[in-house]
Amino acid sequence: MQGQEQSILTGGSSIRADLNRQALLRWYTQFGRDLPWRRGHDPYPIWVSEIMLQQTQVKTVIPYYHRWLEQFPTIEPLASADLQQVLKAWEGLGYYSRARNLHRAAQKIVQQYDGIFPTQLEEVLALPGIGLTTAGGILSAAFNQPVAILDGNVKRVLARLVALPVPPAKATKQLWQISEALLDRKHPREFNQALMDLGATICTPKKPNCKSCPWKDSCQAYNLGIESQLPMREISSPLPHKTIGVAVIWNEQGQILIDRRRPEGLLGGLWEFPGGKIECGETIEECIKREIQEELAIEIEVGDRLITIDHAYSHFSITLNVHHCRYLSGIPQPVECDEIRWVTLDELDQFPFPKANTQIIAALRQNVL
Repeated sequence: MQGQEQSILTGGSSIRADLNRQALLRWYTQFGRDLPWRRGHDPYPIWVSEIMLQQTQVKTVIPYYHRWLEQFPTIEPLASADLQQVLKAWEGLGYYSRARNLHRAAQKIVQQYDGIFPTQLEEVLALPGIGLTTAGGILSAAFNQPVAILDGNVKRVLARLVALPVPPAKATKQLWQISEALLDRKHPREFNQALMDLGATICTPKKPNCKSCPWKDSCQAYNLGIESQLPMREISSPLPHKTIGVAVIWNEQGQILIDRRRPEGLLGGLWEFPGGKIECGETIEECIKREIQEELAIEIEVGDRLITIDHAYSHFSITLNVHHCRYLSGIPQPVECDEIRWVTLDELDQFPFPKANTQIIAALRQNVL
């Protein structure tokens, strides 16, 4: 299979494949990015960076990465931490299942491997939240193991290199074969990092800088003049949109009612201001009153609008219509959540909230002032 894929890549020349590897490594030596997780070979910070970099840009990750290692410098403190501490440290980075999986994986490493990150591919793949690309990134960077990767940057580079005639999602198996065939098995650490950097800095989604690319002579897309048309994209449907009514419920002591979501799902384990989807024919006020009765079993009076927030997730978008509400009667119960609390405005900072909810907190503080 390796010889077959080298034929796809290089017109049958194994010499050309080796020249491509050498050219990429020379380019990386001169132009590779100086990233904090590349300054050592400890698998723990490399693992943290790999998880944070899923769906998130490097410039966003770096400050979170530093703060995370200050709070959880090794696997053991992460494993022993409360999940709420972990989610709070992750707050604002999004895709919170990544944080929950890091926490669960750290506990598994402590329980099964005495706190030492495993070195076998099968063992790494068995950890929560780790797939083939993440495992390859960790094992090659930390232990210099010859394990291929296929993240978004690499898919784009390879799709252009072979002028892939279909969207990458429809050719995952072929792209994995190409990545494995190309891998420099003598220098897998540097090669994988170079391949990612090539996609991040040269072979970019828009306006790739082909003239500076060490692979331009072998790149079929460049030689055909179609680099800007690749990778091919799948036709995407418009994002579904949800309109939500949200309640900021005040009691007579000036406290606000918040609830913690159940652990599963997109924002599992995070705290929020209660509310729900506006049904057909409902006003915002009717929705909020109904949702609070269904979720918390209490009666409220819906008051003035505080703020309206538009927010997009990966697969849908939402509009939050947030109203001040006054608690009237009933004992709050966690009917559709894990926990509820009355807190002061100053205490809200202690809890991990979704990004959209942090805008509600900012509006509350501005409103009170």
